[in-house]
Amino acid sequence: MVKCNNLYDNQNLKQIAAAGNVKVFEYQRDLSVTPQTAVTAYYSSEMNLRKRQVLIELNGTPWVLQAGAMQWTAGNVQMGSGIKGVGDFLGKALSSKVTKETTSKPEYTGTGLLMLEPTYKHIILLNVGEWGSIVLEDGLFLACEGSLQQKVVARSNISSAALGGEGLFNLSLTGNGIAVLESPVPMEELIEFELDNDEVKIDGNMAIAWSNSLQFTVERSSKSLLGSAVSGEGLVNVFRGTGKILMSPL
Repeated sequence: MVKCNNLYDNQNLKQIAAAGNVKVFEYQRDLSVTPQTAVTAYYSSEMNLRKRQVLIELNGTPWVLQAGAMQWTAGNVQMGSGIKGVGDFLGKALSSKVTKETTSKPEYTGTGLLMLEPTYKHIILLNVGEWGSIVLEDGLFLACEGSLQQKVVARSNISSAALGGEGLFNLSLTGNGIAVLESPVPMEELIEFELDNDEVKIDGNMAIAWSNSLQFTVERSSKSLLGSAVSGEGLVNVFRGTGKILMSPL
């Protein structure tokens, strides 16, 4: 039996989010500072630039992590490579080349605590079941329940990759379970669109996640070349169909 002190009752750690057996903690102050770094640490805290950590309370359900994301485990916790045979390794190696994700995502099982490395990025907890199947921008994936299916999806046409700034391939998560994402902006700043057989046009690669059911293309902002030139917008990312989009305003 492992007893973990100064974690849940740590006055410098504030729980800012939770979903299922996942908790997100935020350090209120950086106490490990020197006279040379004190000013930077102070203003970082004032501007909400704080370290955050994800704690997963394992209860038998496996969890898949981005490689190198684990900081420590406590209890009866086992780690597997997440690779099932040579064919699976080759497939994941190819996927890592086109999605910029790691080839191997270790899988942790058992009962106990699993703490992820601290990060200055914002943590978003998503219930993938509410999306059905979600496509993620490169670099967003941090962890997910092992029940979720990971798949590489390609753009419906080359124009969206060459002109949209989003890349040709992305990681998609499908099923029922929690996904942990690292976002450049907090959830409070993200705008969520819910489309019902409609469309959303975005100038730039501001969408960080969207339903796999949506069709993504890149088009001129106006039907005519002259109209696009006059508007100053040029090309825009267009999402059509029924589903949801998470968009960063910055």
